[in-house]
Amino acid sequence: MYCEYFGKCGSCKLYDLSYDEQISQKKEYIKELFGDKIKDNFEFFPSKDVHYRNRAEFRIWHEGEKIYYGMHKLEGKGILKINECPKVDESIYSLMPELKKSLQESEELRNRLYAIEFLSSVDSILVTLIYHRPIGEDWKKEAINLENKFGIYIIGRAKKLKETVTQDFVIESLHVEGKKYLYKIIEGGFSQPNRGTNEKMLEWVCKRIKETKDLLELYCGHGNFTLPLSSKFESVLATEISKTSIKSALYSCKLNDIDNIKFLRMSVEELTRALKKEQEFNRLKDIDLDRYNFTHVFVDPPRAGIDEKSLEFISQFENIIYISCNPATLNRDLDILLEKFNIIDFAVFDQFPYTNHIESGIILRKKGKNYGMSNADYQYK
Repeated sequence: MYCEYFGKCGSCKLYDLSYDEQISQKKEYIKELFGDKIKDNFEFFPSKDVHYRNRAEFRIWHEGEKIYYGMHKLEGKGILKINECPKVDESIYSLMPELKKSLQESEELRNRLYAIEFLSSVDSILVTLIYHRPIGEDWKKEAINLENKFGIYIIGRAKKLKETVTQDFVIESLHVEGKKYLYKIIEGGFSQPNRGTNEKMLEWVCKRIKETKDLLELYCGHGNFTLPLSSKFESVLATEISKTSIKSALYSCKLNDIDNIKFLRMSVEELTRALKKEQEFNRLKDIDLDRYNFTHVFVDPPRAGIDEKSLEFISQFENIIYISCNPATLNRDLDILLEKFNIIDFAVFDQFPYTNHIESGIILRKKGKNYGMSNADYQYK
């Protein structure tokens, strides 16, 4: 990827390395970090090195009646004015200059416009315009014209206000093992920013699931992994504390005609008490926990990793699927998990070229168990 702002924009820290050099550097980091836990025994899944981000945010810089996209500078404080960003999805990349021109021509739309967020799916784009002033009917009229002009969806945000012009979501489609899955992705909610690498993660996990019964998923979000994994299990119980994420996941299940998933708004601590019969919850009145035979637990925690109590909780299951956005905390958690588990498979996924960020996935099986995976998959004895 070539970018005229390399060395100036703070977004790309590895601008002085080719993409092949970045891959080599990340592989060496993983080998050094995990050491004898994995040795050289892991797969690395690269990304496209240009137009790979389907979610992006830019500041807006004002100079009189002109506006510019902006990013934080690599060195020092302040905003760097940019005209383009080759990291973003091609549909966003093509829209950016024309959208900026239209915003600039409208005093109502550009007045105290602070930032713009882009969210693209395979066939649509959602644009959020963020303001440091109130917005009202005059703004909405202009925004409707902008939607019609570019065939996009627009949301306006100001202090304690969200103005949705048509809709506040896109429908994403991902292909896993030859099957298409549709997802409702809501503005402001978490979603994977690299569509291509996300599909590789989903496929990697699904291909490694063999004979199974039921799955328990923690931190399920909007169901990114839940939907394709449901084809591998008899039943899935997925937990999440965000009502919005659960609503999106339920909507996506309808889009895909999936009926073997139950979503539960409950923390790990609450679920632990429920499974131990220590406390009853109204949220469980329609769910019989005793009917489940969980052979696997799936976790995709935040960068902080898994807390000690949750590690103790997941250690009761025979198989653990752990997706991590922070190798350092994954390595820390493995120091505890490997007392009871063996590593079956390990992979690294490059969601963010030109940065030091790395996603990884690991599959663990309890020592002495050989259930849910074929012997051919058992790589880390």
